[in-house]
Amino acid sequence: MKISLVRLSTKDLATLAQRIITNIQSGKYPVITNHPLTTTLQNSYNEYDKVYAKQIYSGKGEDVATADHERDVAYKNLKAFLNGYRKLPSAANYQVAEDLYSVFKTFGLNLDRLSYSSQTAQLKKLIEVLESPENKQKITLLSLDTAFAEMKTKHGAFETMFADQAEANADLRQLTSASAIRKDLEKTLKSYINLLTVMKEITGWELLYSDTNELVKAAKNSEIKTKEEKPS
Repeated sequence: MKISLVRLSTKDLATLAQRIITNIQSGKYPVITNHPLTTTLQNSYNEYDKVYAKQIYSGKGEDVATADHERDVAYKNLKAFLNGYRKLPSAANYQVAEDLYSVFKTFGLNLDRLSYSSQTAQLKKLIEVLESPENKQKITLLSLDTAFAEMKTKHGAFETMFADQAEANADLRQLTSASAIRKDLEKTLKSYINLLTVMKEITGWELLYSDTNELVKAAKNSEIKTKEEKPS
């Protein structure tokens, strides 16, 4: 009975361990009842089961990226309007648009291309300056109050989401490493399989070995299927 446990997917390893434990607990094999290795295997699986489906990080990355994209859009839309309006000398208040666009220039015209932290710092300063009484009056003159409010709202939503991600990631890092837990389960499973292999010709162990071997074969087949389904 041979299998490379390290080659099993996260899910298949959990499935194999769960099936072996269920088989042990079926009551069909007196030889393994109350064996200390079964308790070790159960405890190892319990720890693995708590974290195997979780990612190393919180999984909030996609939400953070979406929030960042939304604030980028709000920022770029406002900037684009000012850039276009200031180029129309015949339009009323075109100089006001020029003044506000100059504020954007001060903090960089490509904030949306910066890292999360850098963009957050610069955008926060930009918003603070645009909120001055003089600039707020100019924003109102151009009927941009709603657009400016949206940029502020989207920026605030991003900051909240980013803070939530940072907190969740910190909590996850307090857990025992998922890779360490997996190695512990692999080690215990290997010890169990080796025990059955050694004892397979001893009276009372034959059926347990045979049934467990079928579970191992199923796990190996899952490994092959996973490889076949993986795109090249």
